[in-house]
Parts: sequence; structure tokens; C-alpha cells
Amino acid sequence: MNSKEIISKLYDGSMKLYQVDKYASSAKEATDIRREFVEFKIGKELPNIANYSIDMERASARNIENSIGVIQVPMGVAGPIKVNGEHCKRDVLIPLATSEGALVASINRGFSTITASGGCNARVISDCMTRAPAIKAESASKALEIKRYIENNFDNLKEIAESTTSHGKLIKINPILIVGNYIYPRFVYSTGDSMGMNMVTIATEKILEEIAKNTEGTHIALSGNVCVDKKVAGINIVEGRGKTIVADVLIPKDIVQSKLKTTAEAIVEVNTVKNLIGSAAAASSAFNAHYANMIGAIFLATGQDAAHVVEGSLGITTAENIDGDLYFSVNLPDVPIATVGGGTSLETQNEGLSICDCVGSGKALEFAEIVASTVLAGELSLIGALAAGHLARAHQQLGRG
Repeated sequence: MNSKEIISKLYDGSMKLYQVDKYASSAKEATDIRREFVEFKIGKELPNIANYSIDMERASARNIENSIGVIQVPMGVAGPIKVNGEHCKRDVLIPLATSEGALVASINRGFSTITASGGCNARVISDCMTRAPAIKAESASKALEIKRYIENNFDNLKEIAESTTSHGKLIKINPILIVGNYIYPRFVYSTGDSMGMNMVTIATEKILEEIAKNTEGTHIALSGNVCVDKKVAGINIVEGRGKTIVADVLIPKDIVQSKLKTTAEAIVEVNTVKNLIGSAAAASSAFNAHYANMIGAIFLATGQDAAHVVEGSLGITTAENIDGDLYFSVNLPDVPIATVGGGTSLETQNEGLSICDCVGSGKALEFAEIVASTVLAGELSLIGALAAGHLARAHQQLGRG
């Protein structure tokens, strides 16, 4: 069937958009056909969506359905920043994709301040991915029996889970919650350089088959929301998910003044009033100024799952005045990232990862320290701007052209 015949069937309603792939000669042709149909339906051409360099054959197989092209987001670069990490010990350039004017400039100012202070310290505290299914029992007492079965058979369940993957390891099952006659075991895995969501889902499904064979529990949902994936959750703040990362810096008094145009005392007060007291007054789960800005920009630039920005937005910023010098830190308990798989293999996003030299296996922990360092810089710059009264002026100059 040629493209004209396919388009004709779309127009008369005898073919659905998702069926185009079956009859088109390639994913690119299917993409062009669907876009032409959309243009016909809306009465407007889409030349920019049609302009792309990625391999649509590969993307359609792994990353997108019903493709019609691409969307472009401006990308900038900030840095270099000096990172004194356990896995990253070098100066790094950071790719940032955003449409928010002033963001890259602000992060760059934070980089300059941190590097002039000798660099930042960054560490990965923990590294895990979770999946927590929902299992139903006949009663609360039966639910407790299933909980005990899971606890007593960890080694067997671990072996079953790890038979599904060459990279994933089942670390623990904690907590195992019981609500009435429902059981929510939170399976915690290490996943190497992959973010690992598909990996842990497949492994957990295999575990559920084993639980069903040996208990009276009924598998209700592969994800019961105790994971907790792509949502704000206290359990992820306490237990961690993805990469749990910390970064800090000690900035001498003269650099606080010359680079940030303020004082350690003023920054500490803004952080306390805004990030700590203000967040508590609003019952916020995120005691920070704008982690999501840096997380979002890095995620878009490097092919991370954009929905995980909500998890990466969690965390606490601390600031301390030490005899006029400024101690400043960010703590990110829940940052799901990868350097292989998913969107990281898309051509433009892979190039983004290459800017910070974090492409491929063996790079995920290094990338995590870089992410934390970037969040530290952006957070420092914004709090500094608020303390100096410069925020509105910066957005007036950079955000509005």
C-alpha cells in the first residue's frame, strides 16, 4: 500500500493513526503520513515539527508511538564547574535545555562562584530503584502470613528476580505494608547505569508469579503506588529512590560579596525564611527554591524521563554563616537518572550527555554527582539574587529580551 492510499484511508476513517506503521514502508514514512493527516485536520502546515535529525526508525521502536516529528527546545551550556566528587573529579560543562530566560545565566553564575571557591563536593549516598505491587489476601491475618512468606523467602525471591536481568540486583524488600487485607511490598533494586524502571517491573512480575504459587495472595496491580513513581512521596524522601545525592560548598566571604553581591548572613536568612519556614508553612514536601529548574533542564538535555522531574524536585537546602564565609548545601533524595537506555540513546540527547562526558556504561554515578553540583549552583545563584534584591532585574533583562 503506497502513501497516497494510506492517507486516503485515514481521511475516510477506514484506518486509524496507530495502524499506519503496519502499512508504511518505514517509520519515517509513517511519521510523514501521520503529520500530513494532522496538517489536513487542523488546516495548518507543521514544517518545524517535520524538521529533525534523529533516527525515527529507532525512536519509533523504543521511544514514541504515533510519531509525527519532533519538538525542539533551546539548549544552552553552562560552566565549567569544578566538581570534587567521589566519581567525578574534574571541570565539567553542563548542557541545559530550557525555554526559561535567565536560567542558564543564573546557573552559570553559580558555577563561577563555586569554582572560584575551589569547587563543590558531591557524593552519591544511595542508588536504587523500586517497585511495589499490590497483593490482596482474604483477611488481615492472611495478609500477615503473606508478609511473613515474603520476609522468610528473600533469597529465593532474589534469585528469581535476578534471573530476569544481567544488571539488576534485588537489595531488599522494605517496607512491606499491610492495609486491611492488602499487602504492599516495596522491592528495592540496584540497576547499574540504567534508570531501571522496566528492569525492576519485569523482575517484580516474576516474583509475583512465585508468590502466587506459594500463598493465597492475589496479584491486583504490578504497581500499588508505594514505589512511589513520578509523584511526591514522603517514603522516597526518607528511603531514597533513584540516586540519593548531596553536594556542598564553602564560599569565602570575599567571593560571596564579589560574585553574589551579598553576604553569608543575608543568604542564610533568605534560605531560612523561604526554603525552611515558608515551605513548612505551606506544607510543602520540597524545602528548596527551585531544584526542578535545574533537574528539568538537565533531564531534557540528556534524555532522562521528564516525568521524574517531580521526584527530583524534592530535597532540602541548608545554609550556614561561618564567620562570614558561606556554607551551602543541597540534598536530593530521589533523582532517577541513567546514562544508558531510554531517551539517552536519542541522537541529540546522547550528544547532550557527551558534553559532560557521561555517555554509556560506568557513568551513572559520575553523572549523578554532576547533577547535584548543577542543582547546588542554581540554588545558590537564586538565593543569592533574592538576598541581593537582583531577581526581578535579572528576569527583566534576560527573561524578556
